[in-house]
Amino acid sequence: MEELLSHGLLVPSGVQGLYGKGEPFEKVRMGIDALLTRTAAGLGAERLRFPPLLPRRQFEASGYLSSFPHLAGSIFSFEGTEADAKIQQERAHANEDWSEFQQMTDLVLMPAACYPVYPAIAARGRLAPGGVFIDAGGSWVFRHEPSGDPARLQMFHQHELVRIGEPEAVLEWRDEWSQRGLSILRGLGLAAELDKASDPFFGRGGRMLALNQRAQALKLEIQVQIAGPEPTAVASFNHHQEHFGHIYGIELADGETAHTACLGFGHERIVLALFRTHGFDFETWPDAVGEELWPG
Repeated sequence: MEELLSHGLLVPSGVQGLYGKGEPFEKVRMGIDALLTRTAAGLGAERLRFPPLLPRRQFEASGYLSSFPHLAGSIFSFEGTEADAKIQQERAHANEDWSEFQQMTDLVLMPAACYPVYPAIAARGRLAPGGVFIDAGGSWVFRHEPSGDPARLQMFHQHELVRIGEPEAVLEWRDEWSQRGLSILRGLGLAAELDKASDPFFGRGGRMLALNQRAQALKLEIQVQIAGPEPTAVASFNHHQEHFGHIYGIELADGETAHTACLGFGHERIVLALFRTHGFDFETWPDAVGEELWPG
């Protein structure tokens, strides 16, 4: 962390897991975003982009709160009188609790960049044969898990690709992209490895969900050494089966429930892995890495 700050790659905010980014960091991150976008476009992806906010009703329908209540972020806003506003300001100025004047809005912070894709596709009606392949881009994502680990941010970019369609086609796509993702990251000079994984489900029941997820190989991760003794996940490849298809009513051409899969590349973690691997001056990085990130 000290090295990242001293080289101007991260800019501290005073809150763990929330940082500004220096110009070198952003140049590399945008190169990664462009590389992933080019790759997806070359394979026929439809590009959609969403803001880092999700309608609360869509979020509630997703079931996220049953699995990850500890990570969610809700948006509240002031709804009161002029007198209330004055008291709120006085309390805020004194660093006292002013939450009594805040009311829940119809928005939540984006928990995963794939979430707005499913209701958007469902609204189109039944899928054409073959389904859809969506590139949702590098959206801001929020996870409430403050940490001093530079690879564990509360607000970060998650480049999400989503496949919706027939069960066999979706699973095949997920498995193909897990290998393609491994190739992309190794092509950047990273010592990347693919392994089975599980999500950080909440509570005692969550431990059973995690075991089941691993047993069925529903989640794969690419891991790279960044900080600390253990490697860090920089990309994940998730097979949801009919979970989101059922929730949002996404139907195949024959009326059956669609299956879905998504994969997410963590921009910031990949950037950190690149700086750790190749050094803090990207001008000295191997030419092959620069050609991948900034072709031409």
